Amino acid sequence: MPRSPQPDFLQNLRREMVDARHWLDRAVVIGFAVLAGLAVVAFTLLYDAAFAYFQTLQAGHGWLTLLWTPAITALVVWALRAWAPGAGGSGVPQAMVALDPALPRAERGRVVSLRLSVAKVLGVSGGVLAGLSIGRQGPSVQVAAGVMHHARRYLSPRTAITERELLVAGGAAGIAAAFNTPLGGIVFAIEELSRRLEQRNSGLMLAAIVVSGLVSVSVFGNLSYFGRVTIEIVSWADLFWPGLMIALACGLLGGLLSRLLLVSFTGLPDRFCAYRRAHPVRFAAWCGLGVAIIGLVTGGAANGGGHHHARELLAMTSVEEHTPFLFSGLKLIASWWSAWSGVPGGIFGPSLAMGAGVGADVAWLTDAGQVQALIAIGMAGFLAAVTQAPITAMIIVMEMTDGHSMVLSLMGCALLSSLVSRMISRPLYGTMAELMLERVLERATKAEPAPAPAGAADEPPGDVSAPGPQAAPAASPASAPGATAPASATPPPATPGSAPRKP
Repeated sequence: MPRSPQPDFLQNLRREMVDARHWLDRAVVIGFAVLAGLAVVAFTLLYDAAFAYFQTLQAGHGWLTLLWTPAITALVVWALRAWAPGAGGSGVPQAMVALDPALPRAERGRVVSLRLSVAKVLGVSGGVLAGLSIGRQGPSVQVAAGVMHHARRYLSPRTAITERELLVAGGAAGIAAAFNTPLGGIVFAIEELSRRLEQRNSGLMLAAIVVSGLVSVSVFGNLSYFGRVTIEIVSWADLFWPGLMIALACGLLGGLLSRLLLVSFTGLPDRFCAYRRAHPVRFAAWCGLGVAIIGLVTGGAANGGGHHHARELLAMTSVEEHTPFLFSGLKLIASWWSAWSGVPGGIFGPSLAMGAGVGADVAWLTDAGQVQALIAIGMAGFLAAVTQAPITAMIIVMEMTDGHSMVLSLMGCALLSSLVSRMISRPLYGTMAELMLERVLERATKAEPAPAPAGAADEPPGDVSAPGPQAAPAASPASAPGATAPASATPPPATPGSAPRKP
């Protein structure tokens, strides 16, 4: 096998320096990566402000949320259905649909665009203002992908940068900026979005992901998402059985949540789905009422993305103050109803919170000493069970908790939970992306004008092959001027109400 020639440094440097078009394209990509990071930062600030207002309302007038949550939920669903129907959902399936080769290029604006990014930010912020159990990390994928996709308008016509690469970089940049985890964004791009990165521009795309993450770091500081978790050196015997219980419980609950979400969105012929199709705004109000009741029962712990409650659990040194078996189950129901309502929102944040609750429950059951370690393991397991992306879940939790000493424990729990979840449910994001792609293609097909009949454009009027009842009968040779009709010619039938013709 012939060896590839060694690269000529001077020749490559001269080519790079002479062609300014490459540098302009790279500058455009990096500039839009900064804008994508700023968009996610603004999204985060608006999300936090909206939820802080809801917490103030709930603390001062708790029973008022029984009216507030259904009303705001119905308002958000009505507004999005009227002005931005493509802004619904969690955000990750939309990015996957935009990356699907089966989607026509002209239809890509139905799932990612600047307009949908703005609508997504407002819709999710409105949902958390209502107190729904939704996260912002998944929607950040669609928001950042819409910003990066807009960069294609400013690239040169002969650029080697494709729309697919921009979308992958945008989606991964959304995760990196939302969680403050650049490495997690890169792994998410490979495991969930693209499965591979184009070699020719992989360095530029990775740079765009890192730049978006650095924008978030420059605003919020170089701090872990859930703070710094201090883990003492423990033996496998201390973590094996509690960790195994957490992995199995997270796999079962995460698979159940994933299946509930898929069954709800496929639109089965039951009374609830029929009512949702007939009265989507009223259905959203009922879902909001259910979430409001759960919020009152849990003291507000089930409302929002769950970041505040997960941080409180990670700060515990003992489980004496923890109420077992209450938070995780009710948070699961609240997250299901919030997503079923039609309000856009992610499942990343609620999954991490539910996993933290499962870890605290197992720590309470087994009276284990490493409470923080078990909670972090539960977060990785539940996120892996819902998304069925174990490597991404492990990396995100490791970076968010600064738990680099727990790599093997996090990986083992994530893999086992994902395996158990696959026995219960299909992949959540992949299945939702398939359903969404079918609907987009169906709408595109209906919007196309009906094709003309084959050969109709090449046939003169009155031709015998022209279809339809208005086609003129074929002219016989006898009907030509000066021609004599043969004796055997059959006279045409008489029209009702007219005199019969003579032969």
